[in-house]
Amino acid sequence: MSQSSSHVLTRWEPESPSFWQQDGKAVARRNLWLSIPALTLAFIIWQVWSVAVLNMPNIGFSYTQNQLFWLAALPALSGATLRIFYSFMVPIFGGRRWTAISTASLLIPAIGIGFAVQDPNTSYVTMLILALLCGFGGGNFSSSMSNISFFYPKAEKGTALGLNAGLGNLGVSVVQFVVPIVITMGLFGSFGGEPQTWVKGEATKQMWLQNAGFVWVPFIVLSTLAAWFGMNDIASAKASFADQAVIFKRKHNWLMCWLYIGTFGSFIGFAAGFPLLMKGQFPDVDPSKYVFFGPLVGALARPVGGWLSDKMGGAKVTQVVFALMIAAVFGVLNFLPHGGEGGNFQGFFAMFLCLFALTGIGNGSTFMQVPAIFLTLHQRMAGKGDAAQKKAVADATKEAAAVLGFSGAIGAYGGFFIPKSYGTSIALTGGVDAALYAFIAFYVSCLLINGWYYARKNAEVPC
Repeated sequence: MSQSSSHVLTRWEPESPSFWQQDGKAVARRNLWLSIPALTLAFIIWQVWSVAVLNMPNIGFSYTQNQLFWLAALPALSGATLRIFYSFMVPIFGGRRWTAISTASLLIPAIGIGFAVQDPNTSYVTMLILALLCGFGGGNFSSSMSNISFFYPKAEKGTALGLNAGLGNLGVSVVQFVVPIVITMGLFGSFGGEPQTWVKGEATKQMWLQNAGFVWVPFIVLSTLAAWFGMNDIASAKASFADQAVIFKRKHNWLMCWLYIGTFGSFIGFAAGFPLLMKGQFPDVDPSKYVFFGPLVGALARPVGGWLSDKMGGAKVTQVVFALMIAAVFGVLNFLPHGGEGGNFQGFFAMFLCLFALTGIGNGSTFMQVPAIFLTLHQRMAGKGDAAQKKAVADATKEAAAVLGFSGAIGAYGGFFIPKSYGTSIALTGGVDAALYAFIAFYVSCLLINGWYYARKNAEVPC
């Protein structure tokens, strides 16, 4: 492989079988396996508030339920907005440089949270700012997926992107599992600050809520260094914002954004709102014992969705996913308590696990669809001859990478709207049923769009 420096790849032809087997596969895999832990940490910081808020009222923070929902939802709002910009950063800065920079930025909210939660007198405005800064983690997803898409041939993109996103998504489950454990111990001694007194009724105990932020700092530093020294930039992936902005004229960019709201938007929204939803609907259940299972199932299902799509076609998998998600939301409605009476926690929990699994599979299938759609479109537009077809592949790869990042940005707004939908539904109707019926209506629209444009016989772009 020709390299202008130890980190810049001046020749990169993953669609060439000889190049891929001789040099490309090993380099692509190294970049993928360094990208995954960086993305996992990004998701951890992005979702740390979803579990930290559960303990704040018990250590002296006098926030209302609505204020706590805001803290859980704001990282998704800022993360989704940052994703719009992060979508275009890899072709401008290079994948290695941007991965290292964006991972290092996670230190700001991690350290900030560690100090802020030690004092119950910390202003709510400060907490809101820290929640917004956690959006750095959310933004990283778009640049990470864009970067990895450049490294793999079409036949392996679904699996590679599924692994990157799926194992990255594990950060949501990791943070919801690890934080309840680490806040019960003084991990850093005197360097980590004094414990707080947790009070609920007559029960009291010591808690180090600052560990929710501090515990990730060493891992962020290590991952930043690994990305800087171990990853690569691809010279042929360079493109200006103007070159990439053509995606805003592509109809299929907007259609895939809509579908990705239904898959990833649901995954991250359910993850952000699950702890508070469970606590509100089943007050006798300890959410910290259960909430991490949902994101875990969803994250592990994502590579399966990518693999299935490489074998069967992404549109077919996506179609089945949305049909089953509609059924699962009806299941959730059936097991919820109404008017403070009835309800079945086991059924509620099982239906949400199904939803998380389906969103994970759908995340993988929709992200397989994007490269396939844009390669087909560019090959149709290209002239005859090897040179024209080679240019079509290069142009399709750049556009697909931008669409992957941008659709990831739009989809991430689900992480804000789903928790806020719960809060708004409770405020207006006294329950969450209205929000869940709205989700069903949205999934029906996704089913119709995917079926018409991609999944049906004689679809416009079968994939």
